[in-house]
Amino acid sequence: MLTLLIIEQVLNGLQFGVMLFLMAAGLTLIFGVMGLINLAHGSLYMVGAFAAAWVAGATGSFLLALIAALAAAAAAGALVEVLVIRRLYKAAHLDQVLATFALILIFSEGTRWIFGSFPLFLDVPSYLSGPITLPGGIAYPLYRLVLIGIGIAVALGLWWLTARTRLGIQIRAGENDREMIAALGVDISRLYTLVFALGAALAGLAGALVGAIQSVQVGMGEPVLILAFVVIVIGGIGSIRGAFVGAMLVGLTDTLGGVFLPELFKLFMESGAATQTGSSLASMSVYILMSIVLIWRPSGLFGVRA
Repeated sequence: MLTLLIIEQVLNGLQFGVMLFLMAAGLTLIFGVMGLINLAHGSLYMVGAFAAAWVAGATGSFLLALIAALAAAAAAGALVEVLVIRRLYKAAHLDQVLATFALILIFSEGTRWIFGSFPLFLDVPSYLSGPITLPGGIAYPLYRLVLIGIGIAVALGLWWLTARTRLGIQIRAGENDREMIAALGVDISRLYTLVFALGAALAGLAGALVGAIQSVQVGMGEPVLILAFVVIVIGGIGSIRGAFVGAMLVGLTDTLGGVFLPELFKLFMESGAATQTGSSLASMSVYILMSIVLIWRPSGLFGVRA
């Protein structure tokens, strides 16, 4: 029984991790290429979720909802980059933080104005609903397994994009010396818009996928954004591989800690106190993990040492 519980929670941690990866991959690309701190990334996650919920409610098609999430988030990201972000590349990080925080407020109130304050709900499609029996007799939700598969597929696709394509070469070059690639004839403004739209699309996809297992509501992107920043700090800024490994570590640490730490404390504490202590420590566990990684490797697991 304990073994089955551990396997189930590991799968839950992996599912949470791949969703964090979709958020963190866009963040790390944007920060690595542009040197921009984008607090509004969570708002693009919310845009994707609301677009998916609205299209699914109007058409009944989950596939069209995912396409709408990708398109809406990418379009919102490109528009924001052209109108606002483009003016911030040479600004101080404090200016970037203030401007992108203002974007959070604009997106939140704009979404509330369009969709109202009540949450929307995005149903899991019938062909992905219900459990599937895994080896060992474990019944696990099919949809969550599909989320894990999508996350791994996106990670492989991003690796191929950055390592095997001309655009990927330009992105990696832009991380190292943007002035040089501009001098070599690369349209740096177009590259930045593409990277920002790609990162936004990944965030929107994550929002749409998660929207089917939780409510879609205003402000849903901010808690996830905090963990996404933790992921890129652990993995190393600018590293897709680091974002994936960091997301898996954070997902597993958060999930396993939340389930097993209270039970561990019950071995030598009263039940109520053990639950409170274990839950509190579990909520701190990802930040403790980040601190340990930074003490060991200040640039992150796969970051470039200064």
